[in-house]
Amino acid sequence: MFESMLTYPRPRLLESLIAHMGTDEVKVLTGVRRCGKSTLLRMFADRLRANGIAESNLFFKQLDAAGLPFDYAARNLYEELSAAYRAADKNGTFVILLDEVQEVAGWEKVVRRFQTQPDTDIYLTGSNAMLLSGELATYIAGRYVEIPVYPFSFEEYVSCRALQDESSDSPDVLLADYMRYGGMPALLAMGPADESRAAEVLDAIFNTIVVKDVASRYGIRDLATFDKIARYLFATSGNLFSVRRIVNTLKSSGVVISPQTLDEQIRMLEQAFVIYAAEQSGLRGKQILRPQRKYYPVDNGFRNYALGFAGVDAGFQLEGIVYMELLRRGWTVHVGALPTGEVDFVARRGSAMRYVQVTASMADEATRERELAPLRAVGDSFPKVVVTLEPYGVGTTQDGITVIRAVDWLLDVDGDMGDR
Repeated sequence: MFESMLTYPRPRLLESLIAHMGTDEVKVLTGVRRCGKSTLLRMFADRLRANGIAESNLFFKQLDAAGLPFDYAARNLYEELSAAYRAADKNGTFVILLDEVQEVAGWEKVVRRFQTQPDTDIYLTGSNAMLLSGELATYIAGRYVEIPVYPFSFEEYVSCRALQDESSDSPDVLLADYMRYGGMPALLAMGPADESRAAEVLDAIFNTIVVKDVASRYGIRDLATFDKIARYLFATSGNLFSVRRIVNTLKSSGVVISPQTLDEQIRMLEQAFVIYAAEQSGLRGKQILRPQRKYYPVDNGFRNYALGFAGVDAGFQLEGIVYMELLRRGWTVHVGALPTGEVDFVARRGSAMRYVQVTASMADEATRERELAPLRAVGDSFPKVVVTLEPYGVGTTQDGITVIRAVDWLLDVDGDMGDR
């Protein structure tokens, strides 16, 4: 129903795949369903063809395709791969591309068999974090590299919109659209979004994730309660999360669920890559013994979808966008807990560290001081940034804190906060 009418090349992700060509590791593309993994795999296959690889040396299989037999199993996959391998040109590399591999029970053993073959290069996609644990880790002994795939970044969104039409919309107008509807490729494929189409597309994706990637996989029977939990997490993203509070909220509406069950179902949503967690981390003194978390949807469109596109809480919306952008840029992100306040994000990558505050506006002096105070309280020399929607107060403060507009920070992917 929502087939792509336009394929945006996503050059950064494609170059990441190309950089791993010919290595011994299994390359695993992970991410939420419908975020563009399958399209990326097809684009990579096209690049290989353009570089001269023989068609006989390419094996591409979409394992969640509608036409695949219901009894398709690892045995069938192994037989097909074996036949293709025998027919391949032995003077070249045999490239295996398996899409949504988690749909076939026992796929790990098949992959391991072919990983041991000479001149074989393997690429997988999957929509569940369990792909990289358990039996996979056992069978391939850690010999894999994970390449996360997310919905479109704002930079990709702007580029895609430019390819779609000759609109002269400013980056600020496009950011407003991106904040409201998100960057799921299925939505962008249909041109500039409106509320009804966004709701239709996001609802279809959400229901597929809930039913196929979570409920059926883990045997959840009470879909209504599970649906409420997911929508609540979307709608309240950016707030510190309390399991007890959610249990009591559900109880007041007639839904009884234990804290343990709630925790388990949240983990299931995380494993399906539909939500991501930022855990508190103490910046001074003793580490927090029982850290709380903030949850963010993989795409801001889901937050507004859960709220009926009311367009409220611009600061929280921007916070989720900044959080996901930090993940795209390879940072590990926590919430910074201070005795008298909170730093929205503490981003670490190797020995590098960044402190990031997010706010809708810095125009009001009281708001400005409130946002700057936690950064000043940290006290170390790592870079400190405030990302804001409005142009007021941008620049560098006397104590070295950078205040930057969100539209500029999001597009400056190769700048200080975006160095890769």
